[in-house]
Amino acid sequence: MRGGLSDDIVFFDILARCRSLTEGAREFGVSVSAVSKRLTQIETRLGVPLIQRTTRRLVLTPEGRRYAAGAALIAAQLEELEDSISEQHDELRGRVRMRSTIGLGRTHIAALVAEFVTAHPGLRIDLELSAEPLNIAGTGFDIDIHVGPLHDSRLTTTRLCRNRRVVCAAPEYLRRHGQPGDLAELEQHNCLVLKENDSDYSLWRFAPGGTETAVRVDGNLVSNDGDVITRWCVEGQGLVMRSLWQVGPLLRDGTLVQVLADIPTPSADVYAVYAPTLPRRTRAVIDHLKHGLRERIPYSY
Repeated sequence: MRGGLSDDIVFFDILARCRSLTEGAREFGVSVSAVSKRLTQIETRLGVPLIQRTTRRLVLTPEGRRYAAGAALIAAQLEELEDSISEQHDELRGRVRMRSTIGLGRTHIAALVAEFVTAHPGLRIDLELSAEPLNIAGTGFDIDIHVGPLHDSRLTTTRLCRNRRVVCAAPEYLRRHGQPGDLAELEQHNCLVLKENDSDYSLWRFAPGGTETAVRVDGNLVSNDGDVITRWCVEGQGLVMRSLWQVGPLLRDGTLVQVLADIPTPSADVYAVYAPTLPRRTRAVIDHLKHGLRERIPYSY
């Protein structure tokens, strides 16, 4: 880690958004003791403590909160200055921190991110996949990719591609059990239930006539993993409701068959969520994801 006033400001801007010294050390690629020593040097120069710290938790002091707010503003101005200079040479440089749901991230986002970094070697993209919901306001993340809009006035959303959830089954299951003719007949079928983030996914949502309605379903197989649920469906265990970004290819090649296709379901579009003011590199990543997802998921229109 380098010294100097501007470097200290950027250092503290990053550290103040970390949850612990250990996380800060990972961010900078150095030891915990090196991060602690650098922080102590800044505090000694300023004459006040900025962070109450242990290896597990960082808590900003009142002076630390004030310094962090100013550091964030100055760091953003430095990024904007570097962006304006590198833009003249059509270069993208710096770091973008992204977060995505696990299934979508593994299936689509990871490949698109690798593709983009190959084309722009001056970039570093950190991609974190997690099943846990997160409001990225106030965190160190630049972009959050998720299904469905997020209502937070501090953030901006951009729809990356259209998507909806559909009910489907394996041809073998339908041969043995027949197709449900309407929503009421779902009660007669084995419905594979996905449970994520303590949400009740045993409620399947439809929008007949434009009015959303929820139908409670049940079955003998439940999992918190979407890939597991989908595999059970392919094996003929029952009906499943999954996003087109995942089951679209299986519907196209006939591995699965859409059920109740004449009854619409609510939209579950894929969004990028981010702060209102973005460096050029972050805007470029979002544009690449939008173009790439719409190419990879044409059946979501």
